[in-house]
Formats: sequence, structure tokens, C-alpha cells
Amino acid sequence: MVNKLKIIPTALLEKYVAEFDQSCIFDFKNLSDSSLSIETFSFYTSVSAVFSSKIEGEEIELDSFIKHKRFGIDYKPDYTRKIDDLYETYLFAQHNELNPRNLSLAHSKITKNILKKPQQGKIRVSNMFVITQNGRIEYVAATPDKVVSETQKCYADLDILLLQDLSFQETFFYASMLHLVFLKIHPFDDGNGRMARLLEKWFLAQKLGKNAWFLQSERNYYQQHQTYYNNIRRLGLDYEELDYDEALPFLKMLPDAINLNV
Repeated sequence: MVNKLKIIPTALLEKYVAEFDQSCIFDFKNLSDSSLSIETFSFYTSVSAVFSSKIEGEEIELDSFIKHKRFGIDYKPDYTRKIDDLYETYLFAQHNELNPRNLSLAHSKITKNILKKPQQGKIRVSNMFVITQNGRIEYVAATPDKVVSETQKCYADLDILLLQDLSFQETFFYASMLHLVFLKIHPFDDGNGRMARLLEKWFLAQKLGKNAWFLQSERNYYQQHQTYYNNIRRLGLDYEELDYDEALPFLKMLPDAINLNV
């Protein structure tokens, strides 16, 4: 399997597995839905949508969004619109297989109120830079002449991994690596962070079952958002010079999210 992967690095897999906290397996298997969930409302889907959005700077509170989705409290559309889209995308993922076509559809749903129609679900054709609030370039993503081929490699690896019989530890490793590699490619004009976090959880759910949807990974990343960004930055500032040997601190963040439910 390792030799077949086109883009996802595996050099850290052995060390990751050796250092994995085995109690996470038991705790993950005991995750369950919240008593707040009903047929028409999913609490943990709300958690995912709210905190993934907050990472991107959306000013939305979980309490307000729960009142909006579960109890029908009306807010100004601009306050909930993008989070509503992300919530619906998570529901879409929960009822559909993970594959390139559905990832494209998911991006269209996520960016319904972010990008213009021709850009939704479409690989970008322009240069992509991550800019700090003070206007500095902090990351240069895959160039337009490579973004399609790099995204195709990522999707090819995804197909391979979905067919493999992976251990629990290996599943978490590859879920995090998919998150990181996808984010570093930055295949779309916008919504890449939201998509990367969805891809990570969607992969876990396909391999380990519905308990993955109860995992508060997005909340964990938000509560440690400076560490989250710092761990992403550790790999380097240019796509062509990324060092995935620096990825272990990032990879270890995902299993930490299990503790939020315990």
C-alpha cells in the first residue's frame, strides 16, 4: 500500500503508531450522540459547522446556532448563512460516500454564499497565497500548472486508502495526513480549510463508522487554533519546499479531540 501512494507521505507512520495512546480506541468506540439531537437537528453537526467556521473567522456562537437550528430562532441571514451551508454539507457527507465527485459537490455546498457559481466545486486556475491580517504572504500553495495534478494525486491516494484494511491508528494517521496534504495543495479558490476538516472526518466515518461524526475535532482545532496554525506552518512556507517530517505535532492533534467527549 505504501508504495502505491502518490502524494501522502508515510515516513512518520511507524513513529505515530508507536506513540499512539491506546485508550483512544476504547474512548472513540464509546462516543455517542448528544441528548440535544432530535430527528431534525444534530448537535454534533452543529459543533462541527460552528467551530470549523470560527477557525475561518466567522463570528458565530454555538449557543446562538443551536437556538437557530433546533428551536427556530431567527437571526440576520448574514449571521448564520455560511454556517447553515456548512451544516448542510456535513449532513450531505453523512449520507453519501466519500469520493472525488462528492467532494466537488460538497465544495459547491460549502461555498454557496462564498464564491460565485463558476468557482463552486471547481479546481482553481489562479495562484493562491495565504495572507496574514497585516498583509504578509505566509504560504504559497501549489501553482496553477500543478494544482490539478496534485489534487488528482490526493484523490487517487484517497481511493487507495478507502479500499485498504487499516488499523485504528493507521486510520487516524491517514485522516490527518489527508487533511494536511489537501490544505497544502489548496485546490479551490476558497473554502479549503473547511473542506480539509470535512475530508478528515468524512474519511474517519467511512473507515470507522458513524462515531466519527460525534468527534469534536473542529472544536479542538479552534480551541487550540494558534497551535493548529503553527503546526501547519511548521512544514514550510512554499508548496515546493514542504517538509512533512515536521508533521507529527499536527498529526497528534486529531486523537486529542476524543478527550473533549470523555
